[in-house]
Amino acid sequence: MYRPVLVTPPASTPVTLAEAKVHCRANDHTDDDDTLRALISAAVSYLDGWTGILGRCLVEQTWRQDFGCFFTRLPLPLFPVISITDVKYFDSAGAEQTIDPAAYSLQVNDLGAYVRFVDGFSAPALRSDEPAVGITYKAGYANSGEPATSTVPDAIKHAILLLVSHWYQNRDAVVIGQQPTELPMAVSALLAPYRRMKF
Repeated sequence: MYRPVLVTPPASTPVTLAEAKVHCRANDHTDDDDTLRALISAAVSYLDGWTGILGRCLVEQTWRQDFGCFFTRLPLPLFPVISITDVKYFDSAGAEQTIDPAAYSLQVNDLGAYVRFVDGFSAPALRSDEPAVGITYKAGYANSGEPATSTVPDAIKHAILLLVSHWYQNRDAVVIGQQPTELPMAVSALLAPYRRMKF
């Protein structure tokens, strides 16, 4: 299995600028709006997608997962999976082909999501160069047409707000002359139920 490739990034963030301004008590001016937008983006990047610590997609986005060959089950590393866009492969002549959607289904269990091929599926011959098989899929809590803020779990949203507020109030990596505080513990506690093991 290869590293996932982001095809279409999310169109919005789980937390709005207005929510962050209220949380940071900065809603009476616009001087720091650009800073807060950047902090929201940084907090979301810390949590979201393949490089995020959660191993989850927060707002709907499209990914491609490549494989060297066909298996009965092809695991999808990001969660939650909304839908499978397509399953494609390169045949022995090097031409790209699309698998009939009736030949597979999206399955979800406690370990995550995977594409399962129907009984009797005969894997076609593949090119010798890898990767030869690719699955494009949509993942995230927010479906198209739904506000992202209404579908992302509140604990994740609150963790984002805590990170934004902490970074907004502490512009330096180290605060001289103050006792260290354990803000990360609060964030960790909120995020713990949502962290997934990467495979």
